[in-house]
Amino acid sequence: QVPLVESGGGSVQAGGSLRLSCVSAVYISSGYCLAWFRQAPGKEREQVASIVTGGGRSYLSDSVKGRFTISQENAKNTLYLQMNSLVPEDTAMYYCAACTRLIWNCPTYESEYNYWGQGTQVTVSS
Repeated sequence: QVPLVESGGGSVQAGGSLRLSCVSAVYISSGYCLAWFRQAPGKEREQVASIVTGGGRSYLSDSVKGRFTISQENAKNTLYLQMNSLVPEDTAMYYCAACTRLIWNCPTYESEYNYWGQGTQVTVSS
């Protein structure tokens, strides 16, 4: 069973919007961390957003701040990434990740995340 399943990717024109969803088959307690990473062709994977579950701190990278919003729906064990004002530089495979240990701030490094989804592709055309 895949622990995390992303959906919502697709192809849009610049200025458009998409909402990514990530459903977790893993129990996510309050105080864990859920995050979105992305990897563009030829580039390293980067964290774009994260949130401490149960109403904790959230983080957005400078490249998406003001355009993306991360949120969580506990009852549905679902993580969202609302992406507005998309630009071609947002084109990437987007991955959902979970860090299932109690934390205060979400970790930055991929190695800290013990569950991953298979990714959903986002393509933004100019």
